[in-house]
Amino acid sequence: MAAPSAARTVIENCAVATVDADGTEYARGHVVVAGETIESVGAGPAPAGLRDVVRRVDGTGHLLTPGLVNTHHHVHQWLTRGWALDGDLAGWLSVLYPVWVHLDEDMVHAAAGASLAALALGGVTCAADHHYMFPRGSGDVLGAVVRAAGEVGLRLTAARGSMDLGESRGGLPPDAAVESTDEALEGTERAIDAYHDPSFGSMLQVAVAPSAPFAVSGELMREAAALARRRGVRLHTHGLETADEEGICRERFGMGPVEYFESAGWLGEDVWMAHCVHLDGPGVAAFARTGTGVAHCPSSNARLGAGRAPVPGLLEAGVPVGLGVDGAASNEAGDLRTELRNALLVARLGPRRQQALTVRRALRMGTREGARVLGRAGEIGSLEPGGLADLVLWRLDGLGHSTIADPVAALVLGPPAPVALSLVGGRPVVEDGRLVGVDEEGVARRAREQARRLARRAGAE
Repeated sequence: MAAPSAARTVIENCAVATVDADGTEYARGHVVVAGETIESVGAGPAPAGLRDVVRRVDGTGHLLTPGLVNTHHHVHQWLTRGWALDGDLAGWLSVLYPVWVHLDEDMVHAAAGASLAALALGGVTCAADHHYMFPRGSGDVLGAVVRAAGEVGLRLTAARGSMDLGESRGGLPPDAAVESTDEALEGTERAIDAYHDPSFGSMLQVAVAPSAPFAVSGELMREAAALARRRGVRLHTHGLETADEEGICRERFGMGPVEYFESAGWLGEDVWMAHCVHLDGPGVAAFARTGTGVAHCPSSNARLGAGRAPVPGLLEAGVPVGLGVDGAASNEAGDLRTELRNALLVARLGPRRQQALTVRRALRMGTREGARVLGRAGEIGSLEPGGLADLVLWRLDGLGHSTIADPVAALVLGPPAPVALSLVGGRPVVEDGRLVGVDEEGVARRAREQARRLARRAGAE
């Protein structure tokens, strides 16, 4: 007996930016979704005679793109938006580490629910969350993030973070915020066992993710890299976010940051790093030679005064570069749509000016390149037959976009476009600007209550 055919969703009469290898676009085109994958993409209306069509969407006045891919985030920070408004990274962390040490499972679940909901409403279909706070007695905080992603309906790369250098050992975090090296490695392996699904179409993958050189011992960095490669998962950390990392690495390890990362096994096609603001020419060459990826977070870098990442040079060298919102305590918008625009604007403040970044390259960073950074190229990040049906239909027929003829320019440079429809694996996550099956008001209320509870615990209310 033949297997039953998959139910089909047809989206047509819209502009389509496939973000495939050739950058194919259709001024008026269609996509046919069959089950969780894309069956066909092309110009004009969908083919006649399709069977098992359960839904037809008229996309007139809209743009269809791959779903956005957020390559770096800290969802727990949703509860501390608006704190430490004028500090650099070190000053900002010195205020917030003593607050985050009071996090517990309920707080993290509320924060993750709100933060991931905001990402989904902004067109994100896959997100990487770097969670590195595991206070003693806090409960299953990583599980809280995983549950929230399932409730919202997003794909998740759970980057299981760690810190083993507290204040008593010369680190910045309070001792109560860090684990021992063995605890960190054991907790990371348990997360892989519990959650990592490497299969095609996986909704949940795990990465090994020590926080940063100033919060992590050399032993943890080296052992974490070995663990990741033994288990076949990706590696993630913060790298070269501030100018003083050069001095920190030379003082502690006797070499610069890029040399240190390479010596510890932290350059390679299975690695991506957040920020990389202070990556020089030889560093760019090392990333290109090894295939190491970058999560570019322009709004957070500007909020903390960290600097401007050398994105044009990275792209020219062939380095995989995706976009990241970063934590909501250093990017209160919590929205990847604004990163498309800000990536372009920040790049054009550099020496290449108007030629630094185009609107289509910005969209590519937010979709196809983000998928490559997370190791999911060929699954998500483009609209191609056989790929997963992670896609977003953007409404561009309203006041904010009505006079921008180029739909990609309207999406990238115009005001944040409303999401008319978002699918993850063919399943609706957002419709007409509202989350499907999620009580948005309840999510906001719980996050507000837990933010107040955290402030009380931290003695800040």
